Amino acid sequence: MHIAWLGKKSPFCGNVTYGREITNSLLDRGYQVSFLHFAQEESQQESWPNCPEVFLPFIYKSQVYTIPTLKSSKVLMRSLKELKPNLVHASLTLSPLDFLLPEICEELNLPLVATFHPAFDSKIRNLKSSTQYLTYQLYAPFLARYDCVIVFSEIQKDLLIKLGVPDERVAVIPNGVDEQKYSPGYSNLKYQLKTKHLFLYQGRIATEKNVEALLKAWKYCPMGEDCKLLIVGDGPLRASLQPAYGKEHNIVWFGFVPEEERRIDILRATDVFILPSLVEGLSLSLLEAMSCAIASIATDAGADGEVLAGGAGIVLDTQGVTTQLKTILPLFRDHPEMTSLLGQKGRQRVLAKYTLSQNLTKLEQLYAEVLEKRQFQLSGR
Repeated sequence: MHIAWLGKKSPFCGNVTYGREITNSLLDRGYQVSFLHFAQEESQQESWPNCPEVFLPFIYKSQVYTIPTLKSSKVLMRSLKELKPNLVHASLTLSPLDFLLPEICEELNLPLVATFHPAFDSKIRNLKSSTQYLTYQLYAPFLARYDCVIVFSEIQKDLLIKLGVPDERVAVIPNGVDEQKYSPGYSNLKYQLKTKHLFLYQGRIATEKNVEALLKAWKYCPMGEDCKLLIVGDGPLRASLQPAYGKEHNIVWFGFVPEEERRIDILRATDVFILPSLVEGLSLSLLEAMSCAIASIATDAGADGEVLAGGAGIVLDTQGVTTQLKTILPLFRDHPEMTSLLGQKGRQRVLAKYTLSQNLTKLEQLYAEVLEKRQFQLSGR
């Protein structure tokens, strides 16, 4: 089967990781894949995936959204005609092209599957989550025209159904992590940082991630000299936050770490992973931490609370995160047995529900069902 994958390779974000892991795994399972993405042909590209690429012209792209050029839809149409794939899978990049895809694929008689990534909150509790809700309202009428839309949780599926996307066109396939690659192991990072306990935030330094709530809790919580908070990632708020929360508070800023091996080494040294987001989808960083047997704390934004529910981690309310963390952080410092137990439970949860292999098997089944349905429709004409 030939899959035309419309996705993202830069700048780095969860969508990039999702596209890399899924397309490489499809190739490993014997699928033919063509990767279409917004890029300049002369730019230096990542070495993955090992398959043909199509570069779509753009005006601007960020971690959140992309603005294509006017001719990008023509380039896409021409490329799909030449590639002749069996199916198009769009890992939606939040661009105007997303809204044209159903029309393009209908004209070419190509089945169209989408993965819908935007962060969300199950409750309208703050301005950021209500803004994300508007994104869902905007997309829903167009997603209803896709053959199938993949989301990461039942909460997300219910939201799209309420907004008018037919139930039979929404499939829940959670994010998956390679549990063999992301596994417990040795790291000497604690020795390098000269600390006994290592706490970690890894992700974008942006408003919706609520990183300052964590930094405030850490700064005003007497964690002692044996504890360090490591911040891995970059984003628009880093320049304003880093000067106020620095080495004098035992906070270490690593910035963006592009090398996967280095990120795994950091995870293996970590005792506690913290994700204080206001809105989320299903965080791959959280799943990677859990897979490495790290005790995890996250808000109930998006599907993260669902992942940690039932004792696989600590779930926070998105309101009052600083206050909650002031109480919780010292407990992890003072009770290593609790930290170890939650880490083990987190890895067990990943093995049970969130492995990449399980994700791929469900995706293969979905592809087969979509193609079978399309063939049935054609035979009935």
